[in-house]
Amino acid sequence: MAVTEFSTQTDTRRRTRSQKSTAWFLTAPALALMVVLLLVPVVCALILSFTDYSLAAPEVQWVGLDNYEKLFTRSSYEKMLWATFTYVAVVVPLSVGLGLGAALLINSLARGKEFYKTIYFLPVMATLLAMAIVWELMLHPTIGIVNRTLELGCGTVIEGLWPWLSNGCANGMPLWLGDKEYALWVVCFIGIWQGFGFNMVLYLAGLTGVPRDLYGAAEMDGARSGWERFRLVTWPALGPTTVFVVTITCIRAFQVFDTVEALFPQGGGPSKSAYMMMFAIYEKGIKQNLIGMGSAITVLFLIFVMIITIIQRRLTERKVHYS
Repeated sequence: MAVTEFSTQTDTRRRTRSQKSTAWFLTAPALALMVVLLLVPVVCALILSFTDYSLAAPEVQWVGLDNYEKLFTRSSYEKMLWATFTYVAVVVPLSVGLGLGAALLINSLARGKEFYKTIYFLPVMATLLAMAIVWELMLHPTIGIVNRTLELGCGTVIEGLWPWLSNGCANGMPLWLGDKEYALWVVCFIGIWQGFGFNMVLYLAGLTGVPRDLYGAAEMDGARSGWERFRLVTWPALGPTTVFVVTITCIRAFQVFDTVEALFPQGGGPSKSAYMMMFAIYEKGIKQNLIGMGSAITVLFLIFVMIITIIQRRLTERKVHYS
């Protein structure tokens, strides 16, 4: 009996080792590809961020933390951080909130759901670079439809009710893309317009997973109004979806580049008021051939994304539900 048990255990260990070897053999190509395409570039960027490397440079000097010190001391990089975090702080909550609101409205419709889904999702399907060019034409100071529409209110009762419009009628309509007071907010508006349709689709998918029986149970407990059903049933059930949507929206907000490049090709808007982090990586690393500084900005960007991802994982592992 002992010999039989020992033989069985030996066979089990052999099968386990064979299965592990097979698993490693099958996953080796994917792991090698991940290392080559993901880990190696990150390590290279980290090493280059401590140097003054540029293409075709005769020699490379190790500068230590000088590049990172510049990121937090020079005014242009301070503007970069300010513009990036302002964009994230404005675009993320508004695009998530509008996406949730649109999803709830569409989900409550008896007819026409597909039509409204298509309308709201069109900005997501369209190329953002092309849409930025369209917005550039719409915001043109003289021939743009935005200023031409605002001019229709000049000399009417609306001008007296809105001091901002009255000032525009007297001194000229805003230079939306040429004024540092408006440039960043224009980019934020386009980001919200382009992003909330994607969030709407994610929330619509989340709403399909809410059990209908919960609404009946909530109504029996006294939740009669739509607000009470949303607060007690819908919102808690959408907790995991909200964590995912906020995470994806934050990462997409940090990655904004096309809009800035299309609207402000000369360098991040007037006085660098819309100088985003991804645009700074492109400008320093490619246009100005400052690979070391571009790598430092890239590493900082990866740190922000990693922090967001870690928070998302922690909340997901706890199976977060809001109440």
